Amino acid sequence: MAKVKQMISDLIERLEKQASEEAEHHGWCNKQMHDNKLTREELQSSVEQLQAKIDELAASIAKLGEDVAGLENEIKELNDARSKATAQREEEHKENTETIKDAKEAQAAVQKALEVLKGFYDKAASADGGYSGQQSESTGVLGMLEVIDSDFARLESETTADEEAASTAYNKFMLESGGCGYHKGAEVCGSIADKTDLIKKKTKLS
Repeated sequence: MAKVKQMISDLIERLEKQASEEAEHHGWCNKQMHDNKLTREELQSSVEQLQAKIDELAASIAKLGEDVAGLENEIKELNDARSKATAQREEEHKENTETIKDAKEAQAAVQKALEVLKGFYDKAASADGGYSGQQSESTGVLGMLEVIDSDFARLESETTADEEAASTAYNKFMLESGGCGYHKGAEVCGSIADKTDLIKKKTKLS
């Protein structure tokens, strides 16, 4: 009978120990599950934050790409305008130079003709005792030549003024557009550098 009691006592003790171990193991499992859940939630939050950062970088990279494309297009248009302005200025300068040269040569020829005719009329008047040609100097051939000489002088003066004004405007445009192009070029370089830096950061995060 004593052995039976001892066996029962041992069995109860073993069952109690086993129950205690199972309870302890169950508690450990619950703690692990809780910890794993927290870890998963933290990881999920980190992943979401990382993805948001990646998306933000991608948007910034795309925006910088658009900015660079826009600046490059503006620089191209500016360079085209400068090339066109240069071609027009060269053609205009050539025409003005030729006009001024022709006007000067015409004035010289007219003045030479006036000199010859005045000499002729003076000699004729002296020899004839009052000869004045076909008409008076103011309305005759001499007067007409003086008007022509005046017209050529005015053409030279106006063309010279136009040439100076056009040259000044051209130089101002080239100076301003050159500075503008330099700044836009610097912006392009800066944007490309920023874009490259963001791409590197995005690559590290991906």
